[in-house]
Amino acid sequence: MAIEEGIVFKAGAPGAGTAWVKTTRSSACESCSSRDSCQMEEGVGQEMEVEALNTANARVGDRVAINIKTASLLKATFLLYVFPILALIGGALIGQTLAEWRGLDPSAMAALIGFLFFGLAFFVIRFADRRLSGNASYQPEIIKIRRADLASAEPLNPSQAES
Repeated sequence: MAIEEGIVFKAGAPGAGTAWVKTTRSSACESCSSRDSCQMEEGVGQEMEVEALNTANARVGDRVAINIKTASLLKATFLLYVFPILALIGGALIGQTLAEWRGLDPSAMAALIGFLFFGLAFFVIRFADRRLSGNASYQPEIIKIRRADLASAEPLNPSQAES
């Protein structure tokens, strides 16, 4: 379970039960090879914006802790990074085998079928993304409000302010 902290800066779509949270890069991001292309705001470099399920009923301005399930993160990482490579290798092997049966150039057929499978892998990823984006287990979740919004706190009564 990966837990990050951030500040709610925008409420999600009405009825969706989500909120947009701005987080800063953690130490876990430093070792990631995709840290520079990870849905980061233009020109900021250290801040990321993520839409999270708002199960803690956080409001704009609240400092929150968000949870990203490790199993879901690993599955998504496999789909995005490992699956296309496996498709490329599998396609190359199929292409080479087909070329040997047909008497064609094995290298050319391996490259052709390999890149075809590699391209098809991105269509599979696109389809899986649409299916998984609606799955709550693949979305970050606001699990705790660390500090409530100071602007929404009740104002002091004039009699309380004088004492």
